[in-house]
Amino acid sequence: MDLTPDILRTFVAAAQTLNFTQAAQRVNLTQSAVSIQVRKLEENLGKPLFKRMPRGVELTDHGETLLTYANRILQLNHEAMALFKEPDLNGLIRIGSAEDYAALHLPGILRRFAEKYPLVEVDLFCDLSNELLEMLEQGKIDICLRNTQQMEPGGVFLRREPVIWVGPRDTEPERKSPLPIAVFHQGCIYRQWAIQALEKQNIPYRIAYSSPSISGILAAVRTGLAVAPVGASTSIPGLRRISPEKLPELPSATVSLHQSECPDDGAQAHLVQYIMDEFCAMPQIPARLRPAG
Repeated sequence: MDLTPDILRTFVAAAQTLNFTQAAQRVNLTQSAVSIQVRKLEENLGKPLFKRMPRGVELTDHGETLLTYANRILQLNHEAMALFKEPDLNGLIRIGSAEDYAALHLPGILRRFAEKYPLVEVDLFCDLSNELLEMLEQGKIDICLRNTQQMEPGGVFLRREPVIWVGPRDTEPERKSPLPIAVFHQGCIYRQWAIQALEKQNIPYRIAYSSPSISGILAAVRTGLAVAPVGASTSIPGLRRISPEKLPELPSATVSLHQSECPDDGAQAHLVQYIMDEFCAMPQIPARLRPAG
């Protein structure tokens, strides 16, 4: 068996989701087809790639090694195809995203996409995940990136994003009572999870700062005004991860991509592939993290 792009996409989907059912949804195969492809790949390589667990799978050391090569091979395959196929692609794509991903991850993706397809216009909208899905259903946007508690029908799984508490490095507002928190506006699941977790453990709190912007939330934390729930992949220079022993653990968000119907070879399909490649290349973060510093 050669390491073809189709086989590698199936393997990468399984490696990123650590769940053959979710991987099957991502690559448009049945769960049994994913299992067969993975088993044949392991047989041909002569090495186990996954440890079968009661709830999903885990990568072996051999699986981790192959994942590195698989991402590089798929990226080169995509670049080669893009070089020879439709370099003059044009049109307008409207993409909506939760604010943290729009601020932290999409700029690099959209910059690389614009370098390859300069004639394609991209409009970016930021909003809450539920609002974005409504905009997609109403035809106001073409693609959206959402944070949800679990995978929802019609979406493509991108990653699991642990949500953690962060505070300033030089002060400890988590010692105050009521606890000052900085959160997104009403409707954000990070805000909802933080409040539910605090109330469940009877920890008094007050909303010291509320903003629709991740930069605003992080600025409030840096000044020592509050602690905040953020995605673990958020770049947090100057901030401190707060130990789960001090504040209650929070759930992990499911990051998914939803899109309108589009031709397989159109500008939208190419941008979707860029987004998927970027999220595939992001390292997986364990749900329980040691506090930094």
